[in-house]
Amino acid sequence: MSVYVYYISVLRKRLSGDSIFLLLLLMSSISAQAQIHQMVRKDSSAIDRTYNLNPVVVTGSGHHQRLKSTATPVRVLSSQEISEQGITTFDGALTRMMPQASMAPNAMGTFLRLNGLGNKYILILINGQKLSGDISNNVDLNRINMARVKRIEVLDGAASSLYGSDAIAGVINIITDQPTQNLISITSDTKVSGHGIMTEAVSLDIYKNGFGSYTSFSHDQADSYQTNDEEYVKGSEPQTQKTIAPFFTGYRSNIIGQKFTYAPTQHLALNAGLDYSYKITNRPETRSDITGGTDYEMRYKGLRWNVGGIYKFTNRHSLQADFTVDRFRYGKEYDVETKTYQIGDYVQSKKQRMMEGELKAILGITTHSTTIFGADWRKDYLVATSGNIDQHVSTLAAYAQHEMKFLKDFTATFGLRYTHHETFNNHLTPKLSLMYAPGSFRFRATYSAGFRAPGLDELYYHYYAVNRGKPQISFGNQDLKPEDSHYFSLNAEYRTHLIAISLTGYLNRINDMIVKQKIDVDDTSLAMLQREFPEMTEAEASKLVSYALYQNSDKGDVKGMQLNISANILPGLNISANYVYTYARYKSGEAWQTLERSIRHAATIAVNYHHSWRQYALNVNLNGRLQSKTYYPDYEDAPGFGIWNLNTTHSLHFLKGVLFKPSLGIDNIFDKADRRIDASDRKYALYTPGRMFVIGGTIKLWK
Repeated sequence: MSVYVYYISVLRKRLSGDSIFLLLLLMSSISAQAQIHQMVRKDSSAIDRTYNLNPVVVTGSGHHQRLKSTATPVRVLSSQEISEQGITTFDGALTRMMPQASMAPNAMGTFLRLNGLGNKYILILINGQKLSGDISNNVDLNRINMARVKRIEVLDGAASSLYGSDAIAGVINIITDQPTQNLISITSDTKVSGHGIMTEAVSLDIYKNGFGSYTSFSHDQADSYQTNDEEYVKGSEPQTQKTIAPFFTGYRSNIIGQKFTYAPTQHLALNAGLDYSYKITNRPETRSDITGGTDYEMRYKGLRWNVGGIYKFTNRHSLQADFTVDRFRYGKEYDVETKTYQIGDYVQSKKQRMMEGELKAILGITTHSTTIFGADWRKDYLVATSGNIDQHVSTLAAYAQHEMKFLKDFTATFGLRYTHHETFNNHLTPKLSLMYAPGSFRFRATYSAGFRAPGLDELYYHYYAVNRGKPQISFGNQDLKPEDSHYFSLNAEYRTHLIAISLTGYLNRINDMIVKQKIDVDDTSLAMLQREFPEMTEAEASKLVSYALYQNSDKGDVKGMQLNISANILPGLNISANYVYTYARYKSGEAWQTLERSIRHAATIAVNYHHSWRQYALNVNLNGRLQSKTYYPDYEDAPGFGIWNLNTTHSLHFLKGVLFKPSLGIDNIFDKADRRIDASDRKYALYTPGRMFVIGGTIKLWK
C-alpha cells in the first residue's frame, strides 16, 4: 500500500482526480475482498488460477532459464496478460504494461522511447533476430504479428555484449508460439471499437510427428480522427481556423505469415519462416476550401524470411544457426492529381535491406556453469531517394559469455563482444553481472557497455521536402563518431509463487551522443542551401528558419528507478503495479538539456479477476497508465494524464474441441483526451480520441 501512497504524493499535482480516486477505491476493494475471503467458505467451483511469476526467459542471458535464475533482470509480458487486458497491438502491450515505454504515433510510423531513449537505441528482435526497417527513425510496429506472440521479454540497459550495435537503451525480444502437440487448430480473434478501429487475426496450426506448419493472417485498421478541428494561424494576433488535418493518422495494415518446423530426431530441430507486411495510411485528401488535407498516402511494404536450426548434443550442449533477410520500403502513393503526379502514382522514398547470419554454441562445460560462444555477420543497405543515399555497410562480430555459480548462492556472468565495423573499425563491449540469491531473495549488480555506429542516414542524408508548405532540410555528417555507453544497475528482488517485488536503480551514460542539431538560417547559409537544393522555390526559401545537421554532442545521461510488484492475492485475483522514475539529459558544450519526449514519472497498474463455473469462465481486467508531463525542450511540454481501461472476457467451452470467448470492454473510462488547439509549437503525448466501447471475440477449433 505504501508504494501507491508514495506514487500518488508525487503525481497528485500532475494527474487527474479521477485517476487517484479510482486507484484508492481499487485498493480498498481488494482489501475488503481479502477480509471477506477469510470469513467465508471457499467456493469449490472456483479455480485456483495464478499468474506464473517465474517464467522461462532467454533474453537476459542468451539461453533458457527461469526468471529468478537470470543474473540480469528481465521484464516479461505474457500472452495471457496481454489478452486479458484486451490488447491486440504491440504498441498497446508496451504502453499499457510497461511505464518505461512510450509511443508517439504518426504517418511516419511510431516513435518509440524506452528508459528515456529513442528508437535508434532500442533493439527489437523476433526470436532473437533483429527486426529491421524504419521511417525517419520511426519504427513501423505494424510489422509485428501479435497473433503469434507467446511473450515479450524486455531487457533494460546496454546489452551489446550479446546483441551488438543499437542495444543501448534496451532489448525487446518477441518470442513467438508454435504448438508442439499432435493437433490441428484454427483460431480467429477479432476486436472492434470506435473510429473504425478493428483488429482481426486468423491462424491455422498443424503439428504431426515432428512436422509443424503455422499459417497466420492479421489485419489492423483505424480511421484518422481529430480531438479538435481548429488550428492556430500565425500572425500579429492569435487567430484560429478550421482544419481537417488529423490528430491521429488512420491506416490499413495486413500481415501474412508462414512458418515450418521439422524435428526428425530428438536432437535436431529445423525451422523456416516468411512474413509479408503491407500498410497504407488513410488521410483526408487535399481540399481547396480548408487546410489539412494531403495529396498522397504513405505506403509501406516489408518482406522478412529466415531459416535456422538447432542441434542438441545433450540437454546442456547445443549448436544453433540462423540466417535472416529483412526488406522494407516505403513511399508516397498519390490519391489526388497534382501538376506532377496522377492518381495511383507511387514515388519511393526509402528502401532498406538487412542480411544477418549467426552461429551460436551453448555449452554446459561444468555442472554449475553455462558458456556461450557466437559469431555474427550483418550487412545493411539503404537507398533513400528523398535523402540522396545509396550506401551499404557490414559488421562482423564474435562474442563469448560465461555464467557460473560459486560458493552457495552466488552467480557471476562475464561477457565480451568484439565488433569489426566496416567504417568505424574495432570495438570491445564487455559485460559483468553478479547475483546473490539467498532463498527467495535476489540481489543483482550489473555493468554493461553499449555501442552504436552512426546509421547510414545519419552519415549520408541530403534531404529536402515540403510538409504542409513548410520546407524541411536535413544533412548527414560523415565526420560523426560512434556512440558508446556505460550502464550500471543495482537490483533487489523478492519472488515466490504468490508475490514478486523488484526494485532497480540504474545509470546509463552515453558518450558522443548523436543528436539532430537545429541550425538557424542566415543570408549566407540560405544561399548555400539554395545551391544544394535547386528545387527549392523562392517562396519556400522565404519560410525556411532552420535546418538540421547530425552532430555528436558531448554526452547523454539517463538515470532512474523502477519498482515492479505482482501478486496472486487470492485464488483467481492478481494485481500488478509498475512505477518508473526517469531523468534523461544530454550535454552539448557546457549546457545540459532534457532529452526530447522524456517522461519523469510513469506507472501502470492492472487488477485481474478470474472465476470459473463448469463450462463458463469470467475474466475481468482493470488496467491504467498514469504519467507526468512529457518534456519538449524547444516546444510546449505535453501535459500528464491518467487512462483507465476495463476488459471482460467470457469463455464458453460447451463442446469438445470448441472454445468461444466473447469480450466486452471500455477503453479510456474517464474520456481523457488532449483537445488543445493544434499549433506549430505544440507537441502531444496522449493520442486517444476519448472513451470507446470495445467488443471482440475469439473462436478456437481443434482436434
